[in-house]
Order: sequence, then structure tokens, then C-alpha cells
Amino acid sequence: MMGHTHALTGAIAWLGVAPALAALPLLTETSRFTETGVMVNALTPAEFVAGAIVCAGAAMLPDLDHPSATIAQTFGPVTWALSKAVAWLSGGHRNATHSLAFAIAMGFGTHYLASNFMIGRDIMVVLLIGLSLRSIGIGIPGKKFASAVLNIGMTAGLFVVFRSENVGYAWLGLAVAVGCLIHVLGDCCTEKGCPVLWPLQQNWLLPWKIGIKTGKKFEQKFLAPVLSVVVLGLLYFRLAPL
Repeated sequence: MMGHTHALTGAIAWLGVAPALAALPLLTETSRFTETGVMVNALTPAEFVAGAIVCAGAAMLPDLDHPSATIAQTFGPVTWALSKAVAWLSGGHRNATHSLAFAIAMGFGTHYLASNFMIGRDIMVVLLIGLSLRSIGIGIPGKKFASAVLNIGMTAGLFVVFRSENVGYAWLGLAVAVGCLIHVLGDCCTEKGCPVLWPLQQNWLLPWKIGIKTGKKFEQKFLAPVLSVVVLGLLYFRLAPL
């Protein structure tokens, strides 16, 4: 699947599971009183939005094993060199990074980072916001430098807004794990599948074997617009009652 499809499904996954996960005390830093006077854990509206954006960016992380992928081009030579290293270590495209083990490792690693190193956590959040914006096509067609400046400006702006809204990031590791996992599931819908249980090399296809061909008309002209509408609908549905 293409980058924007992965990012949109990442946002949808977060908006779908976040309300239920908000009840878990270790994943939220805020609480509110219900109409009956009971205090419950809850994500704030800003945390819902932040989580959707972060999860969309995290849904791009498995493609670090592909030097030509969107994530490898996002931050120039830095991400390209990182992608080359990851591709070598993981055995090439759609190997170790496209697995359940990678999603779990990224989730726990990010949770540890967020819990113990505030600067590292903030850097991770900024990178995922920027990656999310890049993957959904925020930019100026044909203008790489101007697009990069726009991305940096919007990323910084969103980070500042989340700071001003006192967004807590206890959920950060979970959002990263969900994003990585939804990427793997998405690629299992394609004709090649993924080695979900890596290091076992068998590629998995979802039972119905959709066989989506990456970058073809179905994905670009139908799937991406439908997913965009779903994201907007879920945002309205989740935020309207808050």
C-alpha cells in the first residue's frame, strides 16, 4: 500500500480503539467526572487528535526498510541513510519490520522512551507528526524545499498547540504499536502479503485475499478518498460529545 493509505488507516485505527483504551489508567494522564459523579479516565479532545496524527505517522515506520518509501524521503539524507541501514539489518523490504514482533518492540521501546526521557519523547512526537503530514500529501506540488518548510512549520505549530493543551503522552507507545500493526495488516491485503510471524518467512495474506495492487487506480481513486471520509467522520463522532 502507498504511504497515504497506511497513514489514513493508522488514524482510523486510533480513532476506533482510543475510546475503549482511555479507560485504562496507565494510558491516560487525565480524568473527568461523569454525569453521575464518578471519576473516570478519559482522553481530552486534543489527545484524541494528537493520537490520530501520531498513529498515522507510526503507520509509516515499517517502511523504513524501503529506501524509496515516503518515510525514507521525509527528512532527506538522514532518513534515507537510516532506511538503508534498517533495510540491511531487517533483510530487505517486507521482512522483519513488517511483523508482529516489530510492532510490539516499537510500542514498548517508545513507551520506555516516553516514560523516562522527555526530550526523546518530544523528538519522537515531532518526527511522527512531520511524517504523518508528509504521508497524507501536505506540501506544494513540484516544490520540495517549499514543501519541507511548510511541513516543518505545520509540525511545529501542531506540537505547540498540543503543548498548550497539556497533552499527556502516556498512550504514545500504544499509538506507535497500533500504527505499526495496522501497516502490517494493510500490507497483508496486498498480493504479496507480510511475514507476520517473522522470523518465520511465510508471508501472510488476509483470509479474503483482497490482493490490492499498490499504487493502482483502486487505491488512489477509490480507497484513499473513502478512508479520508471515514477519518473525518470518526473525528466528528468522537469529538462532538466531548
